[in-house]
Amino acid sequence: MFPKYDVIVVGAGHAGCEAAVAAANLGSKVLLVTMNMQTIAQMSCNPAMGGVAKGQIVREVDALGGYSGIVTDHTMLQFRMLNLSKGPAMWSPRAQSDRMRFAAKWRQMLEEHENIDFWQDMVVGLKVKDGRAKGVYTSMGLEIESHTVVLTNGTFLNGIIHIGEKQLGGGRAGEKAAKGITEQLVELGFEAGRMKTGTPPRIDGRSLDYSKMEQQHGDEPAGKFSFTDTPKPEKQLPCHITYTSAEVHEVLKTGFDKSPMFAGRIQGLGPRYCPSIEDKIERFSDKDRHQLFIEPEGFDTCEIYVNGFSSSLPEEVQFKALRKIVGFENARMFRPGYAIEYDYFPPTQLDLTLETKRIKNLFFAGQINGTTGYEEAACQGMIAGYNAALLVRGEDPFILKRSDAYMGVLIDDLVNKGTEEPYRMFTSRAEFRILLRQDNADIRLTEMAYKMGVRGTDERMDRVRRKVAAADEISAFFMENSVTPDQINPYLESIGSATIKQKVKLYQILSRPHIGIEDLKKNLFWLERYLKSFDAEFVEQAEIHMKYEGYIQKEQEMADKMNRLEDVFLKEDMDYHALPSLSMEARQKLTRQKPRTIGQASRISGITPADISVLLIHVGR
Repeated sequence: MFPKYDVIVVGAGHAGCEAAVAAANLGSKVLLVTMNMQTIAQMSCNPAMGGVAKGQIVREVDALGGYSGIVTDHTMLQFRMLNLSKGPAMWSPRAQSDRMRFAAKWRQMLEEHENIDFWQDMVVGLKVKDGRAKGVYTSMGLEIESHTVVLTNGTFLNGIIHIGEKQLGGGRAGEKAAKGITEQLVELGFEAGRMKTGTPPRIDGRSLDYSKMEQQHGDEPAGKFSFTDTPKPEKQLPCHITYTSAEVHEVLKTGFDKSPMFAGRIQGLGPRYCPSIEDKIERFSDKDRHQLFIEPEGFDTCEIYVNGFSSSLPEEVQFKALRKIVGFENARMFRPGYAIEYDYFPPTQLDLTLETKRIKNLFFAGQINGTTGYEEAACQGMIAGYNAALLVRGEDPFILKRSDAYMGVLIDDLVNKGTEEPYRMFTSRAEFRILLRQDNADIRLTEMAYKMGVRGTDERMDRVRRKVAAADEISAFFMENSVTPDQINPYLESIGSATIKQKVKLYQILSRPHIGIEDLKKNLFWLERYLKSFDAEFVEQAEIHMKYEGYIQKEQEMADKMNRLEDVFLKEDMDYHALPSLSMEARQKLTRQKPRTIGQASRISGITPADISVLLIHVGR
């Protein structure tokens, strides 16, 4: 019935979809197995992509040939570039998405790929022989063989939904949990744990009084995620902002005695940076209100997502509290919020390729690794998919360094440091933020995908070359051309900046704080005429390089210095217990995690600079 596949991907969430596309775009024959074909690429929680650091990840996935950015651009309700008041290293794109159109577009793109087959069924076990994954077993009693397997089970592994004192087995509202895989992996020697996440109630938007709330509009003109020629939205929907109050908090407290979190019925740790409303009330008892973002779920639905009101309290308590919120006085609830507890596997059991150390040809991606968020899942799926395909082809693995991408930071953190709570990406986790900007993701990464042979990257690479050439040409123009006092002084006086007494290169004027190319274009008609022939994105790239050249160069030197340790490899079978100069903790952790390089070893918790010196001496450095 089935051929032997190169890659079987288990689960069709954001990690599974990107894993399937990545492997298929490298020529692998892929089977995507999902329990429900109607929920492919479901936005289980908030209907949005991107945000601080997450937006950078979506652009990186796009630059490497993934589809998340393309799908988002085709289905967005609203686009905003966050943190524009800060430097470009902090600029982060975010889009509100049409939840139903998002899933439909993903499915369409997957079905259009001739290398991807589908099967609706529950995977209940892995076929493992001689320490290698050889395929999967399904609930229908089928055995499907493959060279590699990628597990992207999300919140479905032994998932339990909590609403007050009620407990329901399930991986998502209305969908059953997945059984069997955790038990088999534990028998094979894997360590498993429990984590928790949650979601807010969904509300009938027709019952809300938006006139009492603050409106939040998208950027005009709207931006986009993909570096390809995707459409910009013809119209954007506003979001709204309102707040809880002391009265809301008092109503919520009446349900605390039935809270599964406070009663200890939930064992898993929840996301630190996205707490439930009851957790916020408890942790921030000095605050008498919390901000709520009222987000539409689509163009064709009145369903509303109440961002900031995640809860697992009894449904009647949620409902009473909601009606005390300004603008929600007559609110009708579609479904209550809930918490969900599920199995994960500490990611220190993985290599940087996301292949498991214990079972070869088996890869984990997404929430099974202890992360939270669509974007974090998508990038892991991509890396696992590429590496599964490369393994089948007998080629070198694809590994991103911390200085290459936020994706590299995320995977390096997971593999070397592990996580005991849902891991979320922040700009503060990356030591090379100035290098890892959202605007240059294509310049950093597209060539890597092109050299790997990822389908569809020829045109992308041509565009990157044009972008780099244009930015260089614009920079040269600013270096070579001057502006006279009579041309620029009126503008400089108007903004309180020092005037010039003689001709000055354009580059010197641009290097002043609070002066940008757009400001100069408005005051120098000949500059506007020159730049008219360039894509706005290319002009922005040139401006960032000119204004931050010194910082970029300094950070690149730091990255090069750190990366020298990444080039010092350690033998996989090295006997660390034979090195008495290492601390006992170092010997134990290095033996367990088997780092590939000195650089990777240096980032394992508990490994000291003295331990690194011992390793460098041992390998002849």
